[in-house]
Amino acid sequence: MIMSLKAACVGLNLVAASLVLIMDPWWNPTTEDQAIDRVHRIGQTRPVRVVRLLVSNSVEDRLLKLQEKKKKMVACAFGKCDQRFSLEDWEHLLVVD
Repeated sequence: MIMSLKAACVGLNLVAASLVLIMDPWWNPTTEDQAIDRVHRIGQTRPVRVVRLLVSNSVEDRLLKLQEKKKKMVACAFGKCDQRFSLEDWEHLLVVD
């Protein structure tokens, strides 16, 4: 089944699948996590593999880096990291352009 991330992240149970291809990364990492979790449901009997198709130095590559930064910031906000926020991190989080 081929669908966009926004369609794949709600209301589906895809336990017949074992491979998730992410070809259009989303700026919000939880949207991707939700789409991947549609395959990780009760009844899944096979290992699930997630493959991201990215081009180096592209918009998608920068989106992945943004996702990683967001995940780190959320983990730190909940006290699950050893690092402290830098001034740049706080500005990124709190300043509206």
